[in-house]
Amino acid sequence: MRTILQSLKQHIQPGEVYRRSDIENWTTAVDRHLHMLTEDGTLQKLSQGIYYAPKKSKFGVSPPTDHSLIERFLKDDTFQLFSPNVYNSLGLGLTQLYNTTWVYNHKRRGIFTLNGRSFLFKLKSAFPTTLSREYLVVDLLNNLSVLAEDSEKVLANFIRNINLFDAEELKKMASKYGTGSVRKLLFSTLKKIQYA
Repeated sequence: MRTILQSLKQHIQPGEVYRRSDIENWTTAVDRHLHMLTEDGTLQKLSQGIYYAPKKSKFGVSPPTDHSLIERFLKDDTFQLFSPNVYNSLGLGLTQLYNTTWVYNHKRRGIFTLNGRSFLFKLKSAFPTTLSREYLVVDLLNNLSVLAEDSEKVLANFIRNINLFDAEELKKMASKYGTGSVRKLLFSTLKKIQYA
């Protein structure tokens, strides 16, 4: 039994996140071995079926990165991970703080607690790999109804400060990622400015 467990440990790299199915590839007694590996500290259980191999640093044990945690949870690296707090950086008067991280992805929907933290998974058909200011404005407008902000005030601030953003990039982001109403709002506002 000890030699099987030691052999199993050779597959486990500190700092990596594993699914139960990963461990199944290396043992036929997965539940017993997972119990033993968590008992001796080789693995930490983060949530149902997800484990972390602790990595020690000079400050203690480093937690897994959100990116590696979500990647193993989804079994996919195609997702966008961010906090709605980032909207506050757009200069449109948003002030609310949120303690949930959003995950735009193609597979899961709902709130999941992973490693003691709450993640809101939102199904999206498309999202960019980087979060430009213009994309964030479009995404903010898409989500305005679910944010704890005064929607009318945010919209008024956006229209008043639309020149802070690149018009062509706004059109591009709205065309690719905006809802129908957001596209309509952006295009009509930009058109008014063009002819003002």
